[in-house]
Amino acid sequence: MRLAGLAWAHLRAAPLGSTLNVILMALGTASIVLLLLVGHQIGTTLAREARGVDLVLGAKGSPVQLVLSSVYHADVPTGNIDYDEALRWAGDARVADAVPLALGDSVRGFRIVGTTPAYLELYRAAPAQGRVWQAPAEAVIGAAVARGTGMGVGDGFAGVHGLGAGGHAHGQRPYRVVGVLGPTGTVLDRLVLTSLDSVWNLHAPHLSHTRPASAVEDTGRTPGLGPIGPVPGHEQGHEQGHEQEQDHEHDHGEDRVDASAPMPQAVHVQTGSGQQITALLIRYATPLAATTLPRQINAQSSLQAASPAYELTRLLGLVGLGLDGLRAFAGVLIATAGLSLFATLYGALKARQHDLAMLRCLGATRGELLCGLLLEGLMISAAGAALGFGLAHGLVEMLGQWLAQARGVRLTGAVWLLQEAQLLAGLLGIGLIAAALPAWQAYRVDVARTLSEG
Repeated sequence: MRLAGLAWAHLRAAPLGSTLNVILMALGTASIVLLLLVGHQIGTTLAREARGVDLVLGAKGSPVQLVLSSVYHADVPTGNIDYDEALRWAGDARVADAVPLALGDSVRGFRIVGTTPAYLELYRAAPAQGRVWQAPAEAVIGAAVARGTGMGVGDGFAGVHGLGAGGHAHGQRPYRVVGVLGPTGTVLDRLVLTSLDSVWNLHAPHLSHTRPASAVEDTGRTPGLGPIGPVPGHEQGHEQGHEQEQDHEHDHGEDRVDASAPMPQAVHVQTGSGQQITALLIRYATPLAATTLPRQINAQSSLQAASPAYELTRLLGLVGLGLDGLRAFAGVLIATAGLSLFATLYGALKARQHDLAMLRCLGATRGELLCGLLLEGLMISAAGAALGFGLAHGLVEMLGQWLAQARGVRLTGAVWLLQEAQLLAGLLGIGLIAAALPAWQAYRVDVARTLSEG
């Protein structure tokens, strides 16, 4: 207790230097912890959202762009692909399940995705309110969409052409919300889901080929797309095609429409009608498929096959280069704090040599003087670390609450990583190292000569 009291008194005697050292240490610590927390949670989220998707089929182009647009819905698609060609690969014996996606429209910044109920099974999602779509022009919205738009079961809305704001509204063919998904912490929270027929009807209203909806309902599967099991508490949906990009007329207007207005007559498009989808999400039937199927698709078809796991590793590697630079900058701040702490303690030692000699005369041992100086360095580094950790976790928590409300992205500051414990140990070590030389000088102080020099 006596050593701690003396160390605290010495720090209070030089408040400006002590405060500056604590702030420098805190800024460097907060920067590193912030990068650790955000990087870890984003990496975990990306891996979770790609769970169950072994391969993505899409148009030729950038494989990273294909994965970002189809799995994470964070980029524009590389293009559209023929539905029939996708069906041929979906029927391969090496494919266990396949989920088609048709993109092209949005509502208030949230993407509208034409797909099948199997997409919900991929993320183990189910409506918290209402049901799954059962007919064209019916839609299920994610939890973040419901919060961001204020829509609920029974509301109607018009899709906007394009994946961003400012497009033309399809007011002549509105959707009706029939279900709201419970929060999943995945990309589904930020999507509006509907049937493939809904997208096809909207973008190809002139097609006259039809097929009864019972063709899917009776068999329980779409040809070549593998089994589509029921979503808990819901019936089978339609999954018969993909989106075709064609020029068409757009009506201007608000995306919110009168839910009581009559919905347009559905146009069921049969397989083989030349329709298109944006991508096909595939799950392998066997691990050996990973060694042959992507290479065969890329070599023998007009499609592109991209592995989310591989592309995610590449993407995180590229992002990691920037994060490494930020971590290096934070390391420079911590090193600067250590040097500043050393300079402060060493300078204070010169001014306190007479006081240290008097302490020796009053009975303090060399070891106690040594430990007292080391304790000063430890106290400053501990205070800076505590302030930095608190600042970083608080900022991440605030950022997470904002992202959860705005985009349905989950981040939290209420986590502790193993790397943080390692960082804390390193910070305390820096404080001890910075104080080591001044402490050694205090240990070697010559009492008689110091007192004689006055």
